[in-house]
Amino acid sequence: MTAIPLSVLDLVLVPEGGTPAAALAESVELARAADRAGYARFWLAEHHLYPGGAGAASYLLAPTIAAATGSIRVGTAVIVIDNHSPLQVAEIAGTAAALTGRGFDLGIGRGGPGAEVRERGRASNARLEGGDLRPGPVGPSHTVDGVVVPARVVHPFADVRAGLNDRLLSRTPGDPADFGEQVDDVLGFLRGDYRAPEGVPVVATPAEGADVEVWIHGSSAGVSAEVAGRNGLRFGANYHSVPQTVFETVAAYREAFVPSAELDRPHLAVSADVLVADTDDEAERLAAPFALWLHTVRTRYAADPFPSPQTFARFPWTADHTAIVADRLESRIVGSPATVVRRLRALAAATGADELVVSTQAHALADRIRSYELLADAWR
Repeated sequence: MTAIPLSVLDLVLVPEGGTPAAALAESVELARAADRAGYARFWLAEHHLYPGGAGAASYLLAPTIAAATGSIRVGTAVIVIDNHSPLQVAEIAGTAAALTGRGFDLGIGRGGPGAEVRERGRASNARLEGGDLRPGPVGPSHTVDGVVVPARVVHPFADVRAGLNDRLLSRTPGDPADFGEQVDDVLGFLRGDYRAPEGVPVVATPAEGADVEVWIHGSSAGVSAEVAGRNGLRFGANYHSVPQTVFETVAAYREAFVPSAELDRPHLAVSADVLVADTDDEAERLAAPFALWLHTVRTRYAADPFPSPQTFARFPWTADHTAIVADRLESRIVGSPATVVRRLRALAAATGADELVVSTQAHALADRIRSYELLADAWR
């Protein structure tokens, strides 16, 4: 099969012993390496209140990365629209496009969790505390055309922490705002056809007419996939974060798709957690700390600095720890170039992806760069 484009998703994590400033500088270096290796896009995530994350305002980092690279496209995956108004999102995108000089990929995602998710989380917590539910996978995992589809994992829901995030980010309590309306407004500002209810002309400078490619990224067969499809937008399916629903998510996007001025057919990117090293054993060693890092995300709704392999080797890791992160450990793609390429090709074929997005977490920048270089060489 013809090799489809590969892109990078950088979480801008702070490694153990590092600083946020150094993590931002490492992101620039990683982008330079990805550009040299021929990756198509460099996506930047947005996370807040992570002691181990420097990506709270990644859209500010994007123009710096563009200035430091040659041709790789730069964008957000995602800018969380509930943390900003649609006007601000459009203005950010227009500003970034002007500063990069070669356009900007505006990946939009929903905030959350909403009221329904929170209620499920509280009910799960009650059952965990009552002893009639244990953390871990619910049911067996299975494989579809070489793609691991893990079981859903039950883990404690940090409801208080989630509420604190909402308050400090000035989100409206309860369900997020209407995502479809938010996206419609962003598109209107960018196209210059936004119509204010008051009848007052609106010109969103520098958003209007800017060289911005709009994407929606999502993890389920719900509103994100539907909004992307009916607007004829590009869509990113987040296998890396919610691998259980990737096939339903992709199908929902395709089913909802309506041709637009931008696209006459669906355009899909699928993301995966990936780490490549010279051998399978070395890749597993470098990838091992991911489990401890993810455990802090799931149990504390935040993330500590990314640990080193030495720190993980000293940590008293147990089967109970594994149970809370089992799905992501099963679905990540780790190994030698041949191992990883085989599994990524299966993911691309099974989902019909037009692009793949690779997210690589390792303590040392050199190991991350090496992983991306090995993959790019093997992918050609």
